[in-house]
Amino acid sequence: MKIFDDSVKDGVVVLDFGSQFTQLIARRLRELDVYAEILPYSTSIEILKEKKPKAIILSGGPHSVYEKISPTRDLEPITKIAPVLGICYGMQLYCHQMGGEVVSSKNREYGLSKINWTAQTPSDLIKKFDNSNTTEAWMSHGDLVIKIPDGAKLIAKSENKHIAALVDSNFLGIQFHPEVMHTEKGKEILDYFVSDFAKIKSNWSSGEIYERIEKKIKLSVKPTDKILCALSGGVDSAVVAVLLTKILGFESVKCVFVDTGLLRKNEYEEVLKNMKSLDLNIKGVDASKLFFERLRDVSDPERKRKIIGHTFIDVFKDEIKNLGEIHFLAQGTLYPDVIESVSPNGQSVTIKSHHNVGGLPENLDLALLEPLRELFKDEVRGLGRFLKMPEPTLMRHPFPGPGLAIRILGSVSEADVTLLQDADDIYIKALKDEGVYDEIWQAFSVLLPIYSVGVQGDGRSYEKVLALRAVTSIDGMTADWYDFDAKVLKRISNKITNQLKGINRVVYDVTSKPPGTIEWE
Repeated sequence: MKIFDDSVKDGVVVLDFGSQFTQLIARRLRELDVYAEILPYSTSIEILKEKKPKAIILSGGPHSVYEKISPTRDLEPITKIAPVLGICYGMQLYCHQMGGEVVSSKNREYGLSKINWTAQTPSDLIKKFDNSNTTEAWMSHGDLVIKIPDGAKLIAKSENKHIAALVDSNFLGIQFHPEVMHTEKGKEILDYFVSDFAKIKSNWSSGEIYERIEKKIKLSVKPTDKILCALSGGVDSAVVAVLLTKILGFESVKCVFVDTGLLRKNEYEEVLKNMKSLDLNIKGVDASKLFFERLRDVSDPERKRKIIGHTFIDVFKDEIKNLGEIHFLAQGTLYPDVIESVSPNGQSVTIKSHHNVGGLPENLDLALLEPLRELFKDEVRGLGRFLKMPEPTLMRHPFPGPGLAIRILGSVSEADVTLLQDADDIYIKALKDEGVYDEIWQAFSVLLPIYSVGVQGDGRSYEKVLALRAVTSIDGMTADWYDFDAKVLKRISNKITNQLKGINRVVYDVTSKPPGTIEWE
C-alpha cells in the first residue's frame, strides 16, 4: 500500500545512480518536511511525468560518465518536468550531455574540502550560510568538470580550484554531497533547492502522514474486513497495531505475537503485557519448538532468514483457522527494509533479504497491508507520538524480525540462545545503569562461533567469544559505532565474563555502516 499512490505531487523524486548516499538524500528532504521517493535512474520519462514531482534529484554514483557500464539516460527531457539538482555524478552527467566537459583527474578529491562561493552565487543561498563565502563540504569523486555548459553560471570552486557548483536555467549542480553530515550547511543547501529553487512548500509532517494513511486504509479495507496484525514487540509493529486499531476498531484488528524462542530475555511476557496496556486485541502463540526444529544445523544467514520468514507464515496460517475469517495480514515493513532487500538502482545487488519484504505466498490467500512501507524509523516514532503512544515503547532499540538467530553466527541451538539472552540482558541493563542507552540507536550482543583460552577461577577455560555492538544513527541507513568511555566498556565486559559460564572473552565492534551493516548477518 503506497501512501502517495502513483503521484509524488508536491514532493521530490530522487533518481538513484548507485550512490551509497542516495537514501540519505531522501532522508534529509523528509527532515525538511518535504516528501521524497527514490526511483531507479532508468525510470521511464512517462512514469516520471505521471508522478508529477515538484523537483527531481540526480544522485551521485561510483562510475565515470565515460565508462561503458555507467548508468546513463537523456537528461534534457527530465529538466522539462521540474527543477533538477545534480549531485556529484549527477552534475557530471548533466555537464557531459549539455556541452560541458568532464575529465578523469589524478588530483582527485575525497573527504572534506573548502568550497569558495563566487559572486554569482544566488543571494538566497548565501544567506543560508550566514553570508559566508566559504564552507566545508564532503567530496568523493575522481572525475572533474573542467567546462560548464554554455549559458550556465559557475557559483563555487573547491580549494583546489575545481568546479564545485553551477546553476543553469532549470538545473542546480553541486560536485559535493550535501546529504552527509560532514558537509557544513548541507541541510541548508538542500533547503535552498527545495524551497527557493523549486518553490516547494512543506508537506510531510506526522499529522499529514496519518491523514494520508487513514484515507488510503479506508479506501482499501472494507468495514467488514478483518486484519491479522503480526506483532514483533518492536516499535514498527506496535505502531502498525495501534494505528490500524485506531482507524478500523478493536474487533477488526486481531494482533498475534509469536514466541519464536529467539526473542530477548523475558521479552515474550513483557511484550504481551505492554501491548495489552495499549488496548490492543492481542493473542500470544508459543511456536519456539517449531522454529528451533527448522533451524537445526542451519548456518547460512540467508537460509536462516528465509526459514524464519516461512515459519512465521505457517504459524499465521494455523492461527487464521482459530481466529476465523481474515482478509489482510498487516506488518511493520519500513522503507530501509525495502531498500536493502531490493537494490533501488535496478541491479541485482541485495544487501540482505528481510523476512517481511517480498509479498506473501499465494496459498495464504491474504492481502498484505504495510502502512509504514514508505517511512523511516524516526518518522514511525513521530507517528507513534502523534498517536500518543508511551515513549518507552517508541524508544526501544530496533530488534530484527529473525531475532537472535542472526546474532548467533553459525547454527542455532537452544543452549546458545539462552547464553546470548543472558549476555545481552546484562549488556542492555548496564547501558541503562550507565545512562547511555538513549544515546544509542541500537545495541546488542553477537555470539561468535569462536572459542578462546582464558583464565577463570585460577583455572584454564576454553569458552566462546561475545562481540558487543552499539551504533548511533538517524534511520539505520548509515551508522557510526558508539564511542564508549573505556571504563564503561571495562565494567560491562567484567560483568559478562564474571556472571556467565560459557563466555570468557568480550570484544567491541568498531565498524561503521558502510562498510559494514549494523547486524552481523
